[in-house]
Amino acid sequence: MTWSIVARDPETGHLGIAVASRFFAVGAAVPHMRGRIGAIATQAFVSPLYGTDGLALLSEGRSPDQIIAVLTGRDNGCQQRQMHLIDGQGRNAAFTGDKCIDWAGHLVDDNVSVAGNMLAGPQVIAESLRAYKATSDRPLAERLLAAMDAGEAAGGDKRGRQSAALRIFHDQDYARLDIRSDDHLDPLGELRRLYIVAQERFLHVAETMPTRDNPHGLTDRRMIDEKIAALEAARIAKGIPSPSFATPLKPA
Repeated sequence: MTWSIVARDPETGHLGIAVASRFFAVGAAVPHMRGRIGAIATQAFVSPLYGTDGLALLSEGRSPDQIIAVLTGRDNGCQQRQMHLIDGQGRNAAFTGDKCIDWAGHLVDDNVSVAGNMLAGPQVIAESLRAYKATSDRPLAERLLAAMDAGEAAGGDKRGRQSAALRIFHDQDYARLDIRSDDHLDPLGELRRLYIVAQERFLHVAETMPTRDNPHGLTDRRMIDEKIAALEAARIAKGIPSPSFATPLKPA
């Protein structure tokens, strides 16, 4: 009931998943990730255990192919499920059960895979992969969004649209970006709006968050406030309206 893209930026090691579906809150069920460990999308007749247990197996050093064998081998319902995953080294694999509803299938390429079920046809994942590979000069999040837009333009989920999600992990166990459109007439369009809003303030603040290498983080707000103010001034000078629904900040 979904199609998704799972990718790793080979230059940075950053991981990302984007997903869309004619199903409520697809971002709550499909993507499972850990920085430096890997990313897993579990879909069709979703088994959350493919995500949680799959990440545990990745952390033990198991390969994606081995993990698929373990998870499907113990699951009598596996032929109704679909999963694809990538590890922190860029090794990836995919599985589509024989009983997934047509059209269903997957494509696996270097550092990226696309998989879907109940789609308008194979062109959905083919176009998603093409768009992702054609935007190699753009940030990972933008490449994933471009891939999903291309898949939607090629027919997407044959039942229609409802929800979408985008998650990006750097080298920590928490997400650098985690945005969702859970119930929307244009979920991918809403996801793009949220991504633009995230660039106004959130992503700059995220750079200051503590990491394992620097558990203190950055607590001096001046640099980040100056950066945000400069970007805001540039936006206003260009006459670009903010897509945020937030009320204006009140003076401190």
